[in-house]
Amino acid sequence: MSDSADRDAGSGAGPDTDGGQDGPAQVSSPDYHSENHTAAQTCGWTANALRGEGKCYKNIWYGIESHRCIQMTPVVRCNERCVFCWRDHNGHAYELDGVEWDDPEAVVDASLELQKKLLSGFGGNDEVPREVFEESMEPRHVAISLDGEPSLYPHLPELIEAFHDRGITTFLVSNGTRPEMLAECDPTQLYVSVDAPERHTFDDVVGAMEEDAWEKLIDTMDVLAAKDETRTVLRTTLVAGENMHSPDWYAGFYRRAKPDFVELKAYMHVGHSRGRLDRSSMPDHDDVVAFAEEVGEHMPDHDEVKEVPASRVALLSKTADTWVPKLKKGSEFWAE
Repeated sequence: MSDSADRDAGSGAGPDTDGGQDGPAQVSSPDYHSENHTAAQTCGWTANALRGEGKCYKNIWYGIESHRCIQMTPVVRCNERCVFCWRDHNGHAYELDGVEWDDPEAVVDASLELQKKLLSGFGGNDEVPREVFEESMEPRHVAISLDGEPSLYPHLPELIEAFHDRGITTFLVSNGTRPEMLAECDPTQLYVSVDAPERHTFDDVVGAMEEDAWEKLIDTMDVLAAKDETRTVLRTTLVAGENMHSPDWYAGFYRRAKPDFVELKAYMHVGHSRGRLDRSSMPDHDDVVAFAEEVGEHMPDHDEVKEVPASRVALLSKTADTWVPKLKKGSEFWAE
């Protein structure tokens, strides 16, 4: 769930690197910093927040301070080839043989150091207040969502706890192909991508590398339904002409998971996705909201509809107050 491309929606610009057979091209890009299998990248909204030019919709809805959020992944490998993904699919291996896994504490250390390196240049930027820059050097959130599929990292539950032990909230994004792993994970907020309402569209849009990926995603819905303490979110990337249909089927799929929230977000025509889709595949914000409302007609418990036009995203919620309780102003979390 990388949202670094949101700010480029108007121009169509975005990450773009040459593919190769030796590995994911984006990891060797100067936009990425990596340490073994841990990678981090500056989100566009983090840079915006540092300069006082706006914050991510996750600040508006959930209370995340964008300038204090790390965008990272513990594994730059993926078992899906989504048609809308801005990443490079060439050489983007998913086989895990031979990987020497760092322990969770090492991944946390690497994430913090990589973030400091990525943001160090803002310290001399006249547009960035010194206090804001110093806060950014002490991250309080991590979005485990940059690239690849995090649940392929064998120590993911322990990694989440390691971040929590350091006073950092966790926002985990998964494609739902490892339900047994997600059952053991209790992040601050758990997102699962649901990018099709039925199997045929799933095969066309998601391009799973494993034959049982659809069945695993269904199992993951049951895992989410059993979560009592962890806030859960289902997230759908809407691609016009591809998966933007059957709102009643989406609603039925969503209801199985009993999520706290449902996010519906427009596909962004950036990066390598431009070689797979036309610009016309990118829905307007009004189209996203209209589709969300259609889905909401079949989910009466989620009768709150919120929207952030800058990110072309809509939210279905059970409650008007959607902030993470511990992130509310004046909480003990911010007093630490």
